[in-house]
Amino acid sequence: MSSEALLAKVFSDRRRDPDGKREAILRTSVQLFLDDGYARTALNDIADKLKITKPALYHYFRNKEEILLECYRWGCLLIRESLDEISARGGTGLDKVSAFIRSYTEVIAVDFGRAVIRLDDGELSGEAQAEVRSYKREIDRRLRSFIQEGIDDGSIAPYDPKLAAFAIAGALNLISMWYQPGGALSAEQIAQSYAAIFTNGLSNRDAQYAGRQPGPKSGLKLVRERAGKGRR
Repeated sequence: MSSEALLAKVFSDRRRDPDGKREAILRTSVQLFLDDGYARTALNDIADKLKITKPALYHYFRNKEEILLECYRWGCLLIRESLDEISARGGTGLDKVSAFIRSYTEVIAVDFGRAVIRLDDGELSGEAQAEVRSYKREIDRRLRSFIQEGIDDGSIAPYDPKLAAFAIAGALNLISMWYQPGGALSAEQIAQSYAAIFTNGLSNRDAQYAGRQPGPKSGLKLVRERAGKGRR
């Protein structure tokens, strides 16, 4: 049975299961929002997909915006839970950045994670938009904190944490635009490759085996020095 049929079956079941039915609405809605766009998706489209009436949707959500906001919340919660696990696990800052890249990539490969990146929060009203953007700022802040930890413990070269976070997040967010389930590479393979690429770039090789803290050199100066060594 297809996933669409399974979601529709939730509503055909006469047993009371409000949580399961809310989830079915959200999973169907996020697929439609991603495929057709939020503005072009009507509540009737969601109801038709689930083989229910439009009034039945109002038992679970007041309007379409509330559905979109809940999709954002779900996706951001998945990211937040992975960040909490990384923080609790410990390790160097570089370890945490690597774990962030792997977990974040896998989250944005699923529908709710993709929604956080691909859908336009500008289509939300003021209060809802402020809520979603606060979640996004928290993700950025946590990533920067991992990078700063790595600079402090010597595992990451002293690049600007803000620029490093922007570079990582920018590259990862693009994955949600081109990744397709069932493609040549799995989400896990992409996550591992991106983690290797970025951690190799961030790694403080000068201090890695010397047992010393990095000096005050800027990231740009380190890049120039390493490039100069390669030409000798």
